[in-house]
Amino acid sequence: MIKKMTNLALLTTLSFAFLTGCSYKFRESGSNSYNQAPKTYNQAPTQIVIEKGSDLNKEYDKVQNAKKHLVIADDMQKNVATQHTLEATISSLATQMMQNQKINTDKPILVTSFVRLDHFKETSEFGRVLGESLINDLSNRGFNVVEYRGQLSVSINDKGEYFLSRKPHEIKDSAPNTYVVVGTYSRQAGRVILNARIIDNISGKIISSARSTYSHNLANDCMLFRDCVPGRTIKITKEK
Repeated sequence: MIKKMTNLALLTTLSFAFLTGCSYKFRESGSNSYNQAPKTYNQAPTQIVIEKGSDLNKEYDKVQNAKKHLVIADDMQKNVATQHTLEATISSLATQMMQNQKINTDKPILVTSFVRLDHFKETSEFGRVLGESLINDLSNRGFNVVEYRGQLSVSINDKGEYFLSRKPHEIKDSAPNTYVVVGTYSRQAGRVILNARIIDNISGKIISSARSTYSHNLANDCMLFRDCVPGRTIKITKEK
């Protein structure tokens, strides 16, 4: 109990120092005896003496380290996580996943369509574009990306030749032991927040992750998601 009260008092003192704009003066622990105490009585009342190695000094170091982390986080948000074009947003996600890898491996990776954050079984053209684009970006960054939507044969008709399919009966019914790229998107005013991660499909362990914000600044993003409400129509009838 006494130790908790002492730590609380130290934190209170440090907080007061920040709020009042106090400056700090450090001295080595044990370097001054009672007869050699630093002369602080005639100094400005806002100066606080913190002995190096003391509990208060440790709390001060924690605050300074936290401030440095916040500066780096702010720089990350402004220059990496927030992008103003869809292409830059996709590149940001791929770059982060490459840098955030917890395990270096050549294990095959499957990429899926991004889904709505509030509905994991619903996507859109926007979500499919994200998935397709990540296949390119991750592959170019050295990931072993595999295409699992290939048919058992190439199909041809008078309009073209086809190999990819989303019909389960036309593709292989299983894939080798792989990692899976999954992602979600959340629509907000003027922006879309994206989260992506590479998951081990056996253990569920997250191998890498990334977060990005697509700041499009559109008043209405329905064109982006192809879900605009149809324009109002007026029925014309013959007057009786």
